[in-house]
Parts: sequence; structure tokens; C-alpha cells
Amino acid sequence: MHPPEVRARARRQYLAGSTVGEIAKQLRLPYPTVRHWCVDRPERKRRGTELRCFRCREDVDNPADPGAYAYLLGLYLDDGHLVTSARVPVLGIYCSNAWPDLIDACETAMKAVLAGSTQRIQQKGCVSVQSYGKHWPCLLPQHGPGKKHERPIVLAGWQREIVTAHPGEFLRGLFHSDGARFANRVRVRGKEYVYPRYLFSNKSADILGLCQWALDLLGVAWRRNRPDSLSVARRAAVAALDRHVGPKS
Repeated sequence: MHPPEVRARARRQYLAGSTVGEIAKQLRLPYPTVRHWCVDRPERKRRGTELRCFRCREDVDNPADPGAYAYLLGLYLDDGHLVTSARVPVLGIYCSNAWPDLIDACETAMKAVLAGSTQRIQQKGCVSVQSYGKHWPCLLPQHGPGKKHERPIVLAGWQREIVTAHPGEFLRGLFHSDGARFANRVRVRGKEYVYPRYLFSNKSADILGLCQWALDLLGVAWRRNRPDSLSVARRAAVAALDRHVGPKS
């Protein structure tokens, strides 16, 4: 049994103009095997989002833009919803009207990862950026019935690899959804001090844990200020998050 990537390579070379004999010689495989792959059973034509689904394609094992995927995953875990009961699954990310640049960034990430087109559905106080695609469930296996904080949220091994390589983009998605950067004011002995601070809150202990893990990957100091939220307040830690996240706009 030959690996899928070998079969995919043979098909690509055949479609590019190489003969079966040339491919068999280069890959050191029997001629009948290569002919069976390329001629007798050619790869079926793919359409729509299947062409871009890196989980379904034999010749691709990572997204074309892993940073965009990490960002979109962060947005989805906080403010996203994937409906799989319809004939074609639909991914929706809810973005506040107060942050027009965030809406644009969400739409850009969707198109970079899988979407051929998106829709903006205006709702009270927010915009739902939506994309229909049969392969969204392949890329977002955390979907399921019920609210996210009422069920386990665990990243697949391949998702952890992407986030490990792009923790800043993942955190940007999380903080752009359920986080904030603001000026914290404290008064000590009658004198007021103002300093920047990040907060991230989520009812899901699993999602909160993923945020902590990504912060640790970047070496950003954090602390739990409440059971359902964490704070990043040290000067060096805030500066590090500014390089990756920055304020919403």
C-alpha cells in the first residue's frame, strides 16, 4: 500500500504531461501500478471548497495560509457558530458593529482559508459574517450541539501544530472576539496611575485554557483575575501582545 502523497504526486506529474513510464521510473514503481493510478482510476474532479480543503486533499496537509487559519480558529472558538444541519454547512462569525476593521479581517481570513464568497448579515448590534461550504466541518471539528462552554473543546493534533507555529495569530483571534485592551486606572495614596491592560474572558474553561497555553508559547505573563477571565498587565507582557494583537478597531 503506497502513501496517498505518492499517488497524488504521480497524478500531478501525469496531468502535467509526463508519461506513465517516466513517472514509474522516477518513483521506482511498477508500470501497472502507476497506470492504474493515472489512467484506469484518475483522480475524480473536485469542485468548490473541496479544492481548498487541506484536510481532504491527499497532496496538501496544511492550509495555504496557516496564520489566517489560526486567526479564524480563535474567532470561531469565541464568537463563531457552525450550522451543519442544513444541506450545505454554514459558518458564521459574529462581529460587533463597533469594530468595522474586525469585520473586514474576519472576512479576509475566511476567504484565505476556504471561502469562495462571504455574506454580511446585519443583526442587532453586530454583523454575522457567513460562508457556506461543505468542508467547514473538516476544518473546525470543535463544532457540535449546544453551547461551547457546556461541552469539551479540545484541539486536534494538527490544529495544535498550527497554533504552536502561529500562537500570535491565534491569540489575535481570541482577543478580537472575547478580549479587550484598555487603560486601567488605579489610585494609590491619592495619586492616579494609568497603564494599558489586556483582559480575556470566556465561560468555557477549555477555551480559557487554550488562551493560557498560547500566551505561554509566546512567553507572555498572565494571571487569572476571575474564574472565567485572565489579565495581562505587566509592561513587557502588554508590549508583547501589542506586537501580535493590538487594540480592536
